[in-house]
Amino acid sequence: MDSADQPNNDTPPQVAASSILALVSYLKRKGLGDMEAVCQILGTPTSQLQGPDQRMDADRYYALWHYAEAACADPAIGLHAGASVDPESMGLVGHVFFNCDTLGDAVAQYVRLHRLINESISLSLEQTEDQTILSWQPDSPQHYCRQDMDRTLASAIARTRHFILADFHADWIELAHPAPAYADEYRRLLGGNITFDAPVTRVAFDNRHLSHPIPRRNPYIYSAVLRQVNTILARWQPQKTFSRKVRRMISRQMSTDRINADTLAQQCHMSRQTLYRRLKKEGISFHDMVEEVRKDKALRYVAGNQYALGEIAFLLGFSELSAFSRAFKRWTGVAPAHYRAQHQHQEPPL
Repeated sequence: MDSADQPNNDTPPQVAASSILALVSYLKRKGLGDMEAVCQILGTPTSQLQGPDQRMDADRYYALWHYAEAACADPAIGLHAGASVDPESMGLVGHVFFNCDTLGDAVAQYVRLHRLINESISLSLEQTEDQTILSWQPDSPQHYCRQDMDRTLASAIARTRHFILADFHADWIELAHPAPAYADEYRRLLGGNITFDAPVTRVAFDNRHLSHPIPRRNPYIYSAVLRQVNTILARWQPQKTFSRKVRRMISRQMSTDRINADTLAQQCHMSRQTLYRRLKKEGISFHDMVEEVRKDKALRYVAGNQYALGEIAFLLGFSELSAFSRAFKRWTGVAPAHYRAQHQHQEPPL
């Protein structure tokens, strides 16, 4: 990974190389995609990604998904790649999952180890009296990738049906993106009640499935692979930098009037001076961090064409559109409307 991709000593979230190689394998099986272009997107030959502990920046992985959709001319590529069960491309966490005693044990391990798969997404587990609910939450809006979320859900359900329980189905699925033109594919491949434009991507299934034993599980493989995974986890466990934590807090509160050092310091249970000192140790100032988050969001929102410019100004905490326009021109050298016109035919930036 290039050091240029790691601004301000704030290590970007990473994904397991196995996820990248699985997508590359899918493209190869389809006879699609230019491997030279793939390696250019990844910044390294795919041969360098072999090995159970290899990882890559999440932004490159998501860029590869955008490329793959265009190369395959298939907007539903995430669903189709996920529904294609390929044991050869399964990562270590997958081997742990399918060698547990029961589906309940496997789900618990999946949640525990998920950050090894994708650091940019938090996976949480909730249980009601009747249902188990899994929720996927990106650490920032730019890390919500529709194609990868499609693949995640389709892969989880397809592999559970293939390896564990043939008639497994979700009770309901909520997706945090608008209904695409291929919405019927979700119902065909995943089943259950599908809802789009939800606040968080979630899937729920009946608790009775949790006690279902996993057939063909191998306790020896489970123990050996789990030891290896735990070793990798200890080495790669995200030592979340303080600046990264503060950056996420700023991103969540950007549209409010609470973006000030005193408020964030209180939320971190420290004084403003301590907040400044800890950020300085990581080579960044509070003011520069706010500016970076605001700029990154501005570029994405303006290029994405989802919000009116006045709405973007509000979302970024500007008091009026003119103030936002002046800041945007300072960042990019052009007015927001001109930048939008330049990017209206391009894929929104990651």
